[in-house]
Amino acid sequence: MTETGTGDEGPDYAERIAASADVHSNAWQQTVEDMNAIAEDLEDEGWDVLTIPAGHTAPTNPDAGATDRFGLVHVVPGNKADDIEETVETGAFPQYRVFRKEMQGRVFMVTQLLDPEAEQAILIAGNFELRHAPGLVKTALEEEEMYTHLQKLDKTHLASFRHDEVEHFFPNPHRYEDYEVDFGADSSDDE
Repeated sequence: MTETGTGDEGPDYAERIAASADVHSNAWQQTVEDMNAIAEDLEDEGWDVLTIPAGHTAPTNPDAGATDRFGLVHVVPGNKADDIEETVETGAFPQYRVFRKEMQGRVFMVTQLLDPEAEQAILIAGNFELRHAPGLVKTALEEEEMYTHLQKLDKTHLASFRHDEVEHFFPNPHRYEDYEVDFGADSSDDE
């Protein structure tokens, strides 16, 4: 039998991961519910809203791939691809807001992209591990901009959106340079 520790350091790694899985599952469910509530409010005001729960979200930087693309890459369901392309074709989306919460080493977020003239909105729910973010944060600070990318599972690019404020996605961005997971912390931000 494999020894997992002396027991002095609290719950072993497997127990922490299992406990985190429940916390993360509940946080993701809440994120999707928040996205749907935001969509409902916008629809009540007469906006056309496209909601996208990303199947996967990854902080990407030029050092991590074959391209110089950086930002948050959201892998979206294939059945949303036509809607995304049609919405992006007719809208400019110059405004955005980011609703986020950090929980046990993950960010759970809703990115709201707005085209006030056309009264169109795209809402993207995503989550990612903070330990993968330092390269993106460094690049975004150097470039003084941030991107949101939407792609299908087969890596077909659907849309990209440029953002001026890195801090909306990563408040106090310099704290991510030497990021370490704190399983006891959680915080909320709403930009």
